[in-house]
Amino acid sequence: MRKLLVAALLVVGMTTFAQEQVKEQKAQMTPEQRVEFQVKRMTKDLTLNEKQAQEIKALVAKEVEKREANRAEMEAKKAAGTKPSKEEMQARKAKFQEDEVAMDTNMKRILTAEQYAKWSQKMQERKEKLEAKKAEKIKGSSEEK
Repeated sequence: MRKLLVAALLVVGMTTFAQEQVKEQKAQMTPEQRVEFQVKRMTKDLTLNEKQAQEIKALVAKEVEKREANRAEMEAKKAAGTKPSKEEMQARKAKFQEDEVAMDTNMKRILTAEQYAKWSQKMQERKEKLEAKKAEKIKGSSEEK
């Protein structure tokens, strides 16, 4: 029984360690590497042809570039010690939603109906997962108080 418990703990520990390594590797990727990683994953998941992969690569490269610029801007504001106003946050949220709609339109144009359905499903699952994490984080911070 004791050996079984030790083995189970070892497996859980190794799995957790492996997940942390993957997160660290993603954090250390250059923007170009992120684009390549995302395109490879989409090519595998959606079985993209070469033309689709090239179009998506250009689209993803633009998105990664925008994200990097936004991240740099937010870090600069954070370093300066200024917080964005409510208006700035609303404008940022509206811009994000516009970008999301544009991405959706472009993906619908590039992908077949079956690929688009699969991609939409994955995006919905990802969104739900992020919202659950956000809710968990808010719940955890409110319990600390």
